[in-house]
Order: sequence, then structure tokens, then C-alpha cells
Amino acid sequence: MSENGKGNGRDAQLAPRELRQRLMRLSPRQRADALLEVPEARALVRSLPPEDLYVTIQEIGLADATELVQLASPGQFRAFVDLGGWQRDKIDPHSVLTWLRAARGGIEDTEEFLRKLHAVDLEVLEYLLREFTVVHDLEENPDVNPPGVTMETPEGRYLVEIKVEGVEMAAVRSLLNDLIAENPFEAVRLLEAVRWEIPSEMEETAYQFRRARLADLGFPSLEEAASLFSRVDLPPRPAGPGPGPALTATGGHVDYLEAAFRGLTMLERENAEDELRDVANAALVADLADPGDLDAARRAAETVRDYLSLGLEHLTGSDPGRATDVLQETPLRRIFQVGFTLTLQLKFRADRLVRAPGAMMEGVLMVLPEEAAAIEALRRKRPRRALRVEGAEPVPFRSLREVAASEALLDRAEAQVKVFRGVLGGTAESTRQALARFGVPLETLGLERLLAAVVAMAVLEGRADARPVPLGRVVELGQRLFEGPPDAPRLRATAAERAVAGLEGAVPPEARDELRRVLGLTLERLRDELGTAWLQEGRLDAIASAVLPMESHPVP
Repeated sequence: MSENGKGNGRDAQLAPRELRQRLMRLSPRQRADALLEVPEARALVRSLPPEDLYVTIQEIGLADATELVQLASPGQFRAFVDLGGWQRDKIDPHSVLTWLRAARGGIEDTEEFLRKLHAVDLEVLEYLLREFTVVHDLEENPDVNPPGVTMETPEGRYLVEIKVEGVEMAAVRSLLNDLIAENPFEAVRLLEAVRWEIPSEMEETAYQFRRARLADLGFPSLEEAASLFSRVDLPPRPAGPGPGPALTATGGHVDYLEAAFRGLTMLERENAEDELRDVANAALVADLADPGDLDAARRAAETVRDYLSLGLEHLTGSDPGRATDVLQETPLRRIFQVGFTLTLQLKFRADRLVRAPGAMMEGVLMVLPEEAAAIEALRRKRPRRALRVEGAEPVPFRSLREVAASEALLDRAEAQVKVFRGVLGGTAESTRQALARFGVPLETLGLERLLAAVVAMAVLEGRADARPVPLGRVVELGQRLFEGPPDAPRLRATAAERAVAGLEGAVPPEARDELRRVLGLTLERLRDELGTAWLQEGRLDAIASAVLPMESHPVP
């Protein structure tokens, strides 16, 4: 705007991309208002890419955006149906009819409505009518009298039974009346097709047309999209600060993608945005999501951003200042694959761990709960990082620091498999015999309680002897474990020393550090759960078995 508040003509001359960017930065409601309030609203609406207009309509809600639908061109409307009228490879006739209802203006707009209707594939229209009507030939059966709402064609040849109710019934009837009024001969051909065409063939033909148009909008085939999630050879990581905290001045994670875009020229930025849209569309298709599903599109965009930032962190040596140079030299698709490969390597390692000797017993992975949850998340089709919050959904990796933390966790898990195998006898048969002593399935027993029994027996016996604690030795165990006042129980120093000495010989040298760590955690848990009760009463009641497996009767 000029100083006098009047337009200087520049807004009318904005390049389409700049106009699009300005509009998409507005909130959905503000964007719709900006489109509808200008004098040439129809021309402005029709100048937008159909996918952007579709997003705006869906974000506002179709019921509140019918004016935008009515202003859209027939080609844009066909794209709306392609995006919003299907469930994967199946036509959703109710959704298609809803879009048609939104496209219908007043009586004076019938011609424009028909142009939009004819832009939709004929097979989609035939499929919709096949779902919502039954066409009766009065020459074959002049006495047909179906219940419900019917309408007879003007020449008296057909009686159309409408199978839906309410607003959908009214919409179908109006649709048929418009088609008959426009061209009675073509309407008869349409009704004959509805009677005799095979629905599956209609749907398949329409799907192939839709698939080709979606490709033109930037949504690749499933085969091409799946190749996005391919493993690539990782280039050497440049020297840099390393995968440390990598925090911004405000304390958040560095967004390497944002850092890369900051240094681009306008033309480079436009090209990179096109690349980014292509990668996001491919990720959406690869996840078998509908291109018109906005929630799925947002999730795909977030996933892409995380992998790109991760790939850039690797390729820049964790130096955001190099991000623009890397982006100028490397396609975004390749950067994405670098980020994905970093997480895929974790998945491969987790898969190998599960297949290792002794890793699975009775269908239970022989690692503690934290490590088990992490491995389950890593083994997903798209590897994820487990949070240390019970019930929380795993999240994507966002930094090399998180990748390094998962590598350390896998180190622990691999050592835990060796620890359990060693303390349970070292062979599959000895492990089965040891587990049988507890009298319940391993899944019911739980590995934390199993480890508690192993540690307790090592404190008592000075050796690896996996079994429930004999009730006759509970007093001795308490005496060997706890000291101090009841309100501040302590572990006796000799307890850890005796347990370590008793178990180390059964565990391979490379797993002994992890043995000491989990042994210390187990003893601390026994102190926290049982120490106060023992020091107060000099005994462990039945509830203690929830922490420490004990025999059901004293052992002589």
C-alpha cells in the first residue's frame, strides 16, 4: 500500500507463487476471507493450485466453505473429489455426494454446477448412482411398486428408486432431474449403465484416472514412494562438534532444515520448497495414507522434517552453518534417505539382537522393560524412539544425540541378554529348567522379579542359583541386605560385593559392566520396596512376593 492507503498495483501483479505463499501464511478463516472479499473472487480462487484450495476448505470445514467450492473451476472441483471422495482405492459415494451438494448454488447456477459434475469421471457418477438408487425398467415390469421415494423418467421408461434419505435423497433427486433436463437421451444411457455396468469395473477404471491425476499433483505411485525409504551408504561425517546437545540459544533443538533454508536465494528457496513438497507427498503415499487426509499429511510433513534435519546434522558434522551449502549440493530426497538410514541401522541392530541365541525365551525378550520398549519401537517399519513415560507413544528421532542414546541402550540390551543367559546356566536347556522352578510363565513372572530372585540368591549363596527365595531363609536375606533405621534403610556394603562375586563368573567379561549396573539397580529396588518393612518388623510379609519371588512354604 502507498502512504495514502491506496493500492499501488503491485498486489495485482504478484507472481502466483508469492500470492500463494502470502495466502498460505494466513489462518484458514483469514485465507478464505481474503479470497472472497476481493472484487475478482472467482478469478483469484481459480488461480490457486487445487491442493491448496482443498486444504483451505478442509481446514475451515466443507459446510462453511461452500462458496469457495462454488467459485472453483471444474478442474479444481475434480481434484477435490479425487482428494476427498476416496478411501484409498475405494470410492466413498457419501463423500462424493457431499462435495456435489456443496458445489450446487442457486437455480441460476445450474449450468456451472453441471460443468463441475461433468468434470467428475463418468464412472464415479455411475458408481454413486448404483449405490444410491435402483433403476427399474417399466417395459420389463410395468407393475413394479417399490416402497420409499421414487421418480419416473419423462418418457415413462424407467422408475428410479432412491435408497437414501434426508438431504442425500434430495441431492440425488436434484442430480437426476438436472441430468434429464440437460439431455434426456444421455440420461437414458446413464441409467442403462447404472443398471448393467459391473461396480468393481467402474471403480477400477475411475481409480486409474484418479491415480494419473494425483501423479500430476505431485503424488507418486506407491512403488516410487516406497523407494524414498531406502537405505543408502552413509558418507563420512565431517569433523564438527559431534552429536552433543546441539541446542539453540533458546534451549530448543537445532532445526537444521530451517538453518539450511535461511541461506538460500529466493529462486533456490522456491526450488527447495518444490522438492520438499515432493518428498512429503511421497512419504504420505508410502504410509498408505489418503492424499486428502489432512491429519496424515501433517504427520508425514513432520516425519519428513525430522529425517531431513537428522540427515543434515550428519552431513554437516553438527554444524548448522554448513547446512545451506549441503542443501545446495545435495537433493532433499538424498538428505531424507541419509536421515532415515541412520535410524534404519538401529532397526537392523535391534532385529539382530532379537535373533541372537538366548534372546527369546517363552516368547519374552530377555532384556529389562526399558530396553524392551526401546527395541520394540526401533523394530517398527519406521524406527521410533521410546519415551521413558509409561504408555507414551514412541516418537521420531530428531537429533544425532538421540541416535547415540539409542545405540547406548542397544549396548545395554545386548549385554543384558548375555547376563540373563549366563546367570540362568548358559544354555537353552538350563534356562528352561531354571524358569520352571518359579512355577509361572516367564511373561507372568517378569524379568525384573526374575533378576531380583537371582540377586537375592547370590547374596545368600554367593553363586548363581536362579530360584525363588526359600521362606526359611528370608530372615537371613534381610540381615544380609539391610541396615540402618526404618525411615532411612541402607544396603549393607557386603550385599553388593557378595552378589557381584557370586554372579560375575557366570557372565562373559564384555557383559560384566552391565551386570554390575543392573545388580545395583535391583538392590536399590529391594531396599526401597522392602527395607523399611524389614527393619520395622524383622520379616517380609506376603506382599513382598510382588517384588521378590519366594517359595510358598519353608524349605527344610
